[in-house]
Amino acid sequence: MGVSRKSPAFGIVGFFTIIFMLATYFTFASVQGDYGLFRRIQIEAELTELTSERDRLQSEVAQMRNKTHRLSDDYLDLDLLDEQARDVLGLVRMDEIVIR
Repeated sequence: MGVSRKSPAFGIVGFFTIIFMLATYFTFASVQGDYGLFRRIQIEAELTELTSERDRLQSEVAQMRNKTHRLSDDYLDLDLLDEQARDVLGLVRMDEIVIR
């Protein structure tokens, strides 16, 4: 009496094929998908960039507030007023020479 070998059933081969395909899909999605690793790295880079831009804009706003305060009715900085008049209106004093 010999031992007969049967080939594996198609159901088992199909089952493992489906399991392999699902594992491959979920691995790909975890790396490349909308919520994957690459997207997370991209979002963190954008966060860093936007944070630095926000800090720069906050600094700019603080400078504008300082200049606004220095030109207000309560506090008048004559040097800043002179600088703004020269810059905006193009004013020059009589004893100055303009070189273009």
